[in-house]
Amino acid sequence: MDDNQSWVQIKVGCAARDVDAVSGVMSMVDNGLMIEDNSDLDDLIKHGMYGELVDESLLSADRTRAAVSVFIPAERSPAESERFIRERLDAIGVDYRLECVGVREEDWADSWKQYYKPIRTGKRLVIVPVWESYDAQPGEVTVLMDPGMAFGTGTHETTRLCAGFVEEYTSPGCSVLDVGCGSGILAIAAAKLGAGPCFACDIDPVAVRVAKENVALNGTDNVTCAVSDLLKQAEKRQGGYDLIVANIVADIIIRLAPDVGTYLAEGGTFVVSGIITERKDEVLSVLRGCGFSVIGGREENGWYAAALKR
Repeated sequence: MDDNQSWVQIKVGCAARDVDAVSGVMSMVDNGLMIEDNSDLDDLIKHGMYGELVDESLLSADRTRAAVSVFIPAERSPAESERFIRERLDAIGVDYRLECVGVREEDWADSWKQYYKPIRTGKRLVIVPVWESYDAQPGEVTVLMDPGMAFGTGTHETTRLCAGFVEEYTSPGCSVLDVGCGSGILAIAAAKLGAGPCFACDIDPVAVRVAKENVALNGTDNVTCAVSDLLKQAEKRQGGYDLIVANIVADIIIRLAPDVGTYLAEGGTFVVSGIITERKDEVLSVLRGCGFSVIGGREENGWYAAALKR
């Protein structure tokens, strides 16, 4: 770590039993994790691995609690990473406490906006923050975004990869299902690219509220947003959806895999993102076991996204 650089520490406290799940989510932000876990300390002391060099504070530490920290360079929009971590931990149902160190709390709410500029995510699609002005070039399709407290600005690799596939596989009038919609960016992008009815759902009511606001901002009345735990409350459609997108995490995609086929139209496309490359083979193995085959895969900075068909 460069001592001359300004960093923000995002620290998540959790039960020791959840440290692997928390580490998995936070490793999607950065692989350089600091893990504080004393649950195995007694066994290590018992087997002499520490000798007599055990600090008194460790001996009195709570063995049932752990913490995982990631350090984000201040210029890399730590608030975006914080929202990503919160959304993913909420999605998998982990009880946690998150704190940020290194930036004044009163500046935190709006500090991330300086990092969020118009960004091209495909050949034609450009994501534009609502507070920025942008002159669209001929042929470009712009999506206005005010992400609020929902993940999905287009700056993260997972969203960019997924949006690229959305542009590729959205056809005029096609139906779209966005599972784990966050800010609504992908469903809205599909609608702006010419899709027909789009249904966007998320487990987080705040994300759904933000998505609805972004739908109104873009005038995409064909996008419906609702709260749903994966597909449980998702709107069923006669004949299925032509395009289903899931920009979530590996564990949730694995949970989703056995059921998503019943929502997919014959010949439809299933796009997945939010997968760290180390877990790509595991996720694809599960998807193949559920009858899917990969028709396209892309990687960027340790992230993987794929388009699949049954």
